[in-house]
Amino acid sequence: MRVKGGGRASRTKNGHSSVGKSRFSAIMSKNYHYACSTESYFGKTTSSRYHKRKRVTALCRCERSSPSLITQNFNKVYKKLLTREIDYTCVKTMNERQNICSATCYGKGHVFVTAADDESSLELKEYSPQFLRVRMGVFLSILIGYSCYYLTRNSLTFTAPAMVATASLGLDITSIGVITSIFPLCYGCSKFISGVVGDALSPSIMLGGGLVATGFVNIMFGASSILPVFCVLWAMNGILQGFGAPSCAKILTSWFASKERGTYWGMWNIAHNLGGFTAPILAGTAARTYGWSWGLWAPGFVAVFVGAVIILTLKDSPEAKGFEPVENIRNDEEEKNQQVEQKINLWENLLHNVLSNPFIWGLAFTYFCVYIVRQGITSWSVFYLIKEKGVIDAGAAAVRVSGLELGGLVGSLLAGRISDWYIASSNGGAVGKRIQIVIGYLVGVAFMLLSFRAIPAGMPFLQALIVFMIGFFLYGPQMLIGLCGAEIVGRRSVGASEGFLGWIAYLGAANAGVPLSLLVQQYGWDAFFLSLICACGIGILLLAPLTGAKSYLQRQN
Repeated sequence: MRVKGGGRASRTKNGHSSVGKSRFSAIMSKNYHYACSTESYFGKTTSSRYHKRKRVTALCRCERSSPSLITQNFNKVYKKLLTREIDYTCVKTMNERQNICSATCYGKGHVFVTAADDESSLELKEYSPQFLRVRMGVFLSILIGYSCYYLTRNSLTFTAPAMVATASLGLDITSIGVITSIFPLCYGCSKFISGVVGDALSPSIMLGGGLVATGFVNIMFGASSILPVFCVLWAMNGILQGFGAPSCAKILTSWFASKERGTYWGMWNIAHNLGGFTAPILAGTAARTYGWSWGLWAPGFVAVFVGAVIILTLKDSPEAKGFEPVENIRNDEEEKNQQVEQKINLWENLLHNVLSNPFIWGLAFTYFCVYIVRQGITSWSVFYLIKEKGVIDAGAAAVRVSGLELGGLVGSLLAGRISDWYIASSNGGAVGKRIQIVIGYLVGVAFMLLSFRAIPAGMPFLQALIVFMIGFFLYGPQMLIGLCGAEIVGRRSVGASEGFLGWIAYLGAANAGVPLSLLVQQYGWDAFFLSLICACGIGILLLAPLTGAKSYLQRQN
């Protein structure tokens, strides 16, 4: 055995390194004091939790033991550790209850001495630098990949003016409306179906393959010239766009543990904003400079390239890269054997793991209400400012509501971080704690809607600030509800859960169009704001019974 400095370590009679013994002596003394403590002598009562999990190494006997016997037990463990060719860089006792003593290595494996506490399943492991580098690459892949989905989704929006201006195409605004109206119908259905089917497929292949396919659709769209072909291709684009979110949700669930997942889920959620910001720059500039076809070709080529890289490099889970899973279920070995022996039945997975779960239905109907508010504000706030607050034109009104997306970006990032902190700082159901954050955000949305209605017309800065705060409080629930839906079912059903929730959410968005416009025409803007505030209230009532809900991992352990 070599010491890190490069010299050769001296060896004892039995062949073990004296440096290794000196390195391990501190650990022996610390654990010796614990072994001789009260818990060692009365293990059947105070230390029974140490014998519940499969991976527990019981260094403390349930019967009263003498110090010499304890020392012998430590020596056995010590010899086993020295025979493994691993550089143990940190071996320590953790927290006041001395639940966990973990040895984290940069070599071939990990050694854990853990307690089977209800909350121990959510404890964060100490990850090796290699794992953290790989995981950051995975996160950047799904962030950039999903941003490219938005790039190909919004390419037509910023190319349409150049298409209408091209006389040879013979298109007008009505023709563009026909093309774009097909997209949300196909996208909503596809998100549900791809989520269900995706649970039996590789999420990295789905994410990358769908991105390559939607890139080719954009390229073919740019090479076409007649309205029927445009409609068919854009419907295909809507179907392929549904592959993105469920596959990203599965990858996030596999690579990030519960107590950190909210933060990274919130950061991944900014892909909406990154894609929405890049689309007008790339598609709009290319269409004006090189012609309308390049407004679709440029995003298409970028999507094909990024999708190909994702297919070749992205891994579905830590196990696929040779790492341990970030969270361990007590009966994980039995689950793996069952998955190998039985092929996943998609219908049973959807029915028994998703549709039969009452928590999923509560989240789905809340999502419906949240999307009514979101789409209502997005679609009608400009008209409200012009009609009710005396704003001169649509351009001036758009400036006042431009902070909605920026507020949503800040709100979703902060919501994920707050929910992670809340889970880490107290005991209880992880999903229930995130739902409590959602309820708080919905109260904020309702209060900001009242403020938006009451603010005088002559205060444009205050109106813009309130719109920013509406976005802040609105996009937090949008992000967290999807995360709760992923955590309340197992990894095997994340895609189906996200697909179902997304489908219900887009049904809510559809109800924010014609129904709200008729409401405004018949009863005025007071009825409009009252309906949005009622949607927030219904969402809070639906979530109230779920404030103690546990995640799938907590229920299994």
